[in-house]
Amino acid sequence: MGHIHEKIDFTVEVFVVHTDKVLLRKHDKYNIWLGVGGHIELDEDPEEAAIREVKEEVGLDVRLIDTRICKDREEDKKELIPPLGMSRHHISETHEHITLFYAAMSESDVVVPEKNSDEWVWCHEGEIDAVQGISHHISVYAKEALRLARER
Repeated sequence: MGHIHEKIDFTVEVFVVHTDKVLLRKHDKYNIWLGVGGHIELDEDPEEAAIREVKEEVGLDVRLIDTRICKDREEDKKELIPPLGMSRHHISETHEHITLFYAAMSESDVVVPEKNSDEWVWCHEGEIDAVQGISHHISVYAKEALRLARER
């Protein structure tokens, strides 16, 4: 997808959990370990983007872990699941991303990568920090996704 905004794009990143393991994906362009994710399209909310991106990138159907404190449904209002966190970071000198981080659960661990060159790994909590080159904040979100999934 092209950039929605000329300077800042909103993106989602999802930490998918299956049987006490979390999925990490190595970003093919930036060569760093992340959750699964991508850009939020103009016609979708962050929840829809998170579910779509996981399906597109790794072929998994997921259910976002619901951390809402108010789940009321009103005719003209949808209460969205809040992200675990958000970050704003530079992609280039002229472009930035605001990323919303989510945790999700999958009934399957069969990954069907979008590209043959994709690299991914399922990790138990004790294995996350051993992933070569993983950043501290990605480790924190991956561990939080595992914690939330265990509570469900």
